[in-house]
Amino acid sequence: MSIVIALDSLKGSLPAAAAADALGAGWAEVVPDADLVLRPMADGGEGTLDAFAASVPGAQRHPVRVHGPRGTEIDAEWLELPGGTGVVELASTSGIELLGDVRLPWDADTTGFGEAIVAALDAGVDRLVLGIGSSASTDGGAGMLRALGARFRDADGVDIARGARGLASVSAVDLSRVRAMPPGGVTVLSDVTNPLTGPEGAAHVFGPQKGFAEADVAAVDDALHRFARLITVGRTELDPRMPGAGAAGGTGFALAAWGARLVPGAGQVAELIGLREAVDAASLVVTGEGSYDSQSAAGKVPSFVREIADASGVPTALVAGRIGADADVSAFAHALSLTALAGSPEASMADPAAWLREAGRRLASAF
Repeated sequence: MSIVIALDSLKGSLPAAAAADALGAGWAEVVPDADLVLRPMADGGEGTLDAFAASVPGAQRHPVRVHGPRGTEIDAEWLELPGGTGVVELASTSGIELLGDVRLPWDADTTGFGEAIVAALDAGVDRLVLGIGSSASTDGGAGMLRALGARFRDADGVDIARGARGLASVSAVDLSRVRAMPPGGVTVLSDVTNPLTGPEGAAHVFGPQKGFAEADVAAVDDALHRFARLITVGRTELDPRMPGAGAAGGTGFALAAWGARLVPGAGQVAELIGLREAVDAASLVVTGEGSYDSQSAAGKVPSFVREIADASGVPTALVAGRIGADADVSAFAHALSLTALAGSPEASMADPAAWLREAGRRLASAF
């Protein structure tokens, strides 16, 4: 009996790799000889680097010191996969979780993400895979590009400030000294398809959750529009309306300007960790995320994993921190909510690993 455990992270609570470990430990208590195949999943956000590290034999972590979203130095890392692919995660270098409860909408930026990319380039990677979910900023990726060698100046020729605050004054863009991409190119993993600007763009859709007041959103959208106009001068191949341009506060657009290819995150992660091959040999697949609701069916990890399992004729079980009242779980063979198991959201969040172990025990007993 082969059980594939392909959980996403429980956002703000437990990384995907730790979640898979906990559920697997509970299953093993009931069925000690079960063949548990851990394939922690991600879609480009928090836990992407850990998912690769846990699933790809020979993956090597490299520590790096970068400037986090506050502008202060933090410890981070990038991952080297066998064959020369480097994996860098925005969430652990410039992510919103690094800010805690205090948001810095005008000043947080993506400098640390760019610095980690530079570290991977300096190490000689042949290819880069970049996860850009869970961003703390709406800087259009300017901090990242500046770390790669770009210059952004105001009307007086002075370098602009960090974050969205700087975008409001940018009048000149110089990308002539930006580092070259690695020979194998750059693939960007994202779980959103929003354009850079407009009603569905980075400022309007994601700005409020990063701390912007409603009254500021239009000004930030205007700044992103002006920034894009400066970058696209003479470059007809760049379109701020392209799907994913608005990901990570516009970092998707900045990476496209560098020459990177934007792809849906879950599919690329699944390919690199060999998820389809593991599912083909499985008796059951267990997937899940922190909060499963009506939006989870639109390309999030659980629905993506279930589609792969369905194609192989393998049943899928869902384990989530919470299952929303609007969620349709009828396509899953089993569906467990950690909140329901624990009795309350507070109890579940206090020790998610313990309740994942309990979920593993219950699934093993039921299957």
